[in-house]
Amino acid sequence: MKTLVQTLISAPLGLIVFGLLVFWPAGTFDYWQGWAFIAVFAVATLVPSVYLAVRNPAALQRRMHAGPWSETRTVQKVISVVAFGSLAAMIVVSALDHRFGWSSVPAAVSVVGNVLVALGLSIAMLVVIQNAYAAANITVESGQKVTTTGFYALVRHPMYFGNVIMMIGIPLALGSYWGLLFLIPGLLVLALRIRDEEDLLRQELGGYDEYTQKVRSRLVPYVW
Repeated sequence: MKTLVQTLISAPLGLIVFGLLVFWPAGTFDYWQGWAFIAVFAVATLVPSVYLAVRNPAALQRRMHAGPWSETRTVQKVISVVAFGSLAAMIVVSALDHRFGWSSVPAAVSVVGNVLVALGLSIAMLVVIQNAYAAANITVESGQKVTTTGFYALVRHPMYFGNVIMMIGIPLALGSYWGLLFLIPGLLVLALRIRDEEDLLRQELGGYDEYTQKVRSRLVPYVW
């Protein structure tokens, strides 16, 4: 119950932050792409979060324990700062694009962008439901075992794969092509995070090295 209350309290605060990132640089509330994006993001995160809060609050707590301050490895603290910064910059630049008309994005493309945002977030949350040890920070807990089924049978880091889909969708959902430029630092940051994370997992998680021999793709199935 405590986790559910935390979720219901933190959700509005998160939406306020997203609202500032979207509407302040856009310079207007007359921005249907912004409203649609925030609505999709809210539903795609809140519904599975409430489910986890009721069914598996420990898994949700791991998911909520995010940010540079939650990382124990210095390199991951730096990566986390850059990752959050890149995501915020992507949203701000996309909103500025709307304000100044740098891109001409059809409404249908924005709808596709929202679908990608919902899909990416859903994959990330389903990974937490499937693997209760899937945390937002890099850690190995006592009793943790390698998960090899479901999404993990296709790619070693399915939560990050969901993030990639979401990052592609965000600028499109907000009606911007220029925001897609932030995919470059976003993907670089994920690659660095994965390499460092796998060094830790090989050292501390039994059976992980054997798992990497079976599932070759780290981030995107059949690509890398």
